[in-house]
Amino acid sequence: RAQRERIEFYDLRVKECVRRLEKEFAAGKQPMELWHEVKLHYIGLLVDHHQPELAETFFNSVTTKILHRTHFHNSFIFVRPAMSTEYLENDDFEGRPTYYAYYPSKDNLRQTLVTILEGFGLQRPFADLAADVSHVMRALESRLHKVKLRANFQIQVLSSLFYRNKGAYLVGKIINGYNEVPFALPILHNEQGKLYIDAALFGEDDLQMLFSFARAYFMVDMEIPSAYVQFLRSLMPRKPRAELYNALGLAKQGKTLFYRDFLYHLKHSTDKLRIAPGIKGMVMLVFDLPSFPFVFKLIKDYYPPQKETTREQIQGKYLLVKQHDRVGRMADTLEYSLVAFPRDRFEDELIAEIEKFAPSQLEISDRDGDGKQEVIIKHLYIERRMIPLNMYLQEAFDAGMQDERAQQQMERSVIDYGNAIKDLVAANIFPGDMLWKNFGVTRNGKVVFYDYDEIEYITDCNFRRVPEPRNEEEEMSGEVWYTVRPHDVFPETFGPFLLGNDAVREVFMRHHADLLGVEFWQSHKERILAGHVYDVFPYEAKRRFGQAYAD
Repeated sequence: RAQRERIEFYDLRVKECVRRLEKEFAAGKQPMELWHEVKLHYIGLLVDHHQPELAETFFNSVTTKILHRTHFHNSFIFVRPAMSTEYLENDDFEGRPTYYAYYPSKDNLRQTLVTILEGFGLQRPFADLAADVSHVMRALESRLHKVKLRANFQIQVLSSLFYRNKGAYLVGKIINGYNEVPFALPILHNEQGKLYIDAALFGEDDLQMLFSFARAYFMVDMEIPSAYVQFLRSLMPRKPRAELYNALGLAKQGKTLFYRDFLYHLKHSTDKLRIAPGIKGMVMLVFDLPSFPFVFKLIKDYYPPQKETTREQIQGKYLLVKQHDRVGRMADTLEYSLVAFPRDRFEDELIAEIEKFAPSQLEISDRDGDGKQEVIIKHLYIERRMIPLNMYLQEAFDAGMQDERAQQQMERSVIDYGNAIKDLVAANIFPGDMLWKNFGVTRNGKVVFYDYDEIEYITDCNFRRVPEPRNEEEEMSGEVWYTVRPHDVFPETFGPFLLGNDAVREVFMRHHADLLGVEFWQSHKERILAGHVYDVFPYEAKRRFGQAYAD
């Protein structure tokens, strides 16, 4: 609920501001000279602002709902940022700095860790802080490999915890000589309501998983968001700033930065937008720019008969995913309206495809009056590009199962495909269409779901067995002869669609045969209805101290 309300809050404030400006100042009828002055005065108000980038984005959100598109350039909106966020810090006497730095020696490292943890002033006590610190020390020692502590040895820790679901995460980095090691400590509640440290995460890859685009946004109490993003970028330099703002729950700022990055990339590239490779979807039309690591998706105007849906229903599914816990298995989306692209950056085949399947979403004109033709897409979603799982498996098949690497690639992806479905089930999500093509493989090899038009809550589904045929005619029928109602799901029918390849079938049945039985699905539905929420952690189970140090 808190996530949903936070996501909705921004748009409510924008609409509220637009209504007030129209009511009190007839904003839409004011001359453009006045709007230019408005922007200049607004910039003056941001000189000592702690969050100027967010204020600029809010200005854009409001003014683009009032002004005509021909005025969407830097004279009237913030196409480029006007205020620098470098070296911004909270200088208030009682304010917290962005991060704290600690300088332990080898002899007092343990006590320093205690001081760091106690410094957050958590209301709940730790069940056994000494044991937790011992676990962290052991993990830290194995990471540092008894290296010599240099004169600059320090631990930097962001001053606010990162809250998500049942956990709070302490985030920082260890500096020793020329080396910097990012780290995070997940803090959870036990059954008695006391706190414990569940694991110690080290290195950029661990932090990338924690801040993945396939996970829900964090709740963070921060005065200077740009300073947090700068610190996090030092931990994950490959992570775009747009994704970090998204991870912090500042999705509109993430959209602003993404669009600026995209415009900048267009100026420094020459390749063309094309129909995305892979099997074409029945509901979504997908295109991409080969040199840019994202895909663009728009809802088609027409669907085949088996897709009983509407544009509004599909948009509702995408909103559900945006507001839900994505458990690291559903890609985040950026949603845009009236997006303008240069016409000369489109392949003609792509334009023809949009004209055929989504003509209501397409306009080709010179709307901004600069003499250049633009393609305006009225509504689209943007996602991180992944390798479609069916293509990833085909790569392995083409290399041959006698090739050890190809065999491992196939096995890992099939196993993680099943794990992805089970993680979604744990979060009360039924993917609907579970075909391989609707899942993708990330840079880190993780399988993620990205086709949302058929998702449902597990608790809304009726999981049924296929009835026994009553006669030979029904048994031999190639058609479904039994009654199927809305939300009916028959798990035993998944196999023929998914397991046509013998090698895939062998791996799948060895690890995930339970997905083909009604019992698995029904037991999880009953669990969720009973109010029991499974834990899905952004790190491997073997990393948890309870398992790693079970002795």
